[in-house]
This record gives sequence, structure tokens and C-alpha cells, in this order.
Amino acid sequence: MTATGTFGLSSEARNLQWLLGNLVEEVPGVRSVAVVSSDGLLLLSSDPDVQTGAPAADRTAGPRGSSADLATIVSGIGSLTVGAARLMDGGGVKQTMVAMEEGSVFVMSISDGSLLGVHAAPDCDMSVIAYHMALFVGRAGHVLTPELRSELAKSASSAEGAQ
Repeated sequence: MTATGTFGLSSEARNLQWLLGNLVEEVPGVRSVAVVSSDGLLLLSSDPDVQTGAPAADRTAGPRGSSADLATIVSGIGSLTVGAARLMDGGGVKQTMVAMEEGSVFVMSISDGSLLGVHAAPDCDMSVIAYHMALFVGRAGHVLTPELRSELAKSASSAEGAQ
């Protein structure tokens, strides 16, 4: 997260970016983080290149650490688990975790239908990651208004378009 990515954004948007950056910097094992709207749009990313609009040539290609790829994965996992919960009469999905040999992906619902996704190292402390995700959701959920989602989506899409 860099200051360049916050230029022209409202204080609420800058606050959410700060919270997201803090999650990545302060929680051991977190590789990347993305907030995705209920319709699958990337709203916030821990990838500074996505936020600042750095050229794609300057980024590491592929799914290893790309927050845009993480956003796609989070959206898909979110959709799949919501469908499964409906079929099973399980109620709302609160959190999903996928453990792999080389890492983990966590997806947590935010009150407005958006999703918080975290890609973590294989040796991460899952309970610490889940705790910090819950803190982020608690802080972000009440401020993620339709106006703020629109502002963040425009900011993320203009940064991606600049690549």
C-alpha cells in the first residue's frame, strides 16, 4: 500500500486502505488481501501495483500474490459456498477456508455482501488470520456504504486500466 494509491479518495476510502495495509503488514503469514464486492468487483487490494496503476511489466505475473487473481478466486469461492449453504439450508456463510500444500485462502463475509479474501503462507496461524479478518470486517462493515463501494470500484478499475 502506498500513498500514491490514496490520492483523490475520500477519508473513508483511505481509512479502509490503511486497515487493509495494516492487515498485511501486521499479521504474520499474510501474502495478499482483497476486498471484493457482492457482484465480484475488486474494491480494495493489498497489491500496491493495482492501487497505484503501476505498469503490468513491473508486476510479478500469475497467481502467486496477485490481488486481482485473488479477487477472482474469492468471488468464485464466495459464490460456491453461498450456493452450497442454500442447498443445505445452512443459513448465511460466515467464513470459508481452503488449505493447500503451499498456502491457504480465507474468505469472510462482510455485512453488505462484500467479501474479504486473504492468501496466506502454509505455516500461518489460521486462528490469528481469522481473528484479524474478523477485526477488519467489524471495522469495515459499517462504513462500506454503496457510495463508498462505488468510489472504491472506480478507483480499482481506473488503476487496473492504467496498466
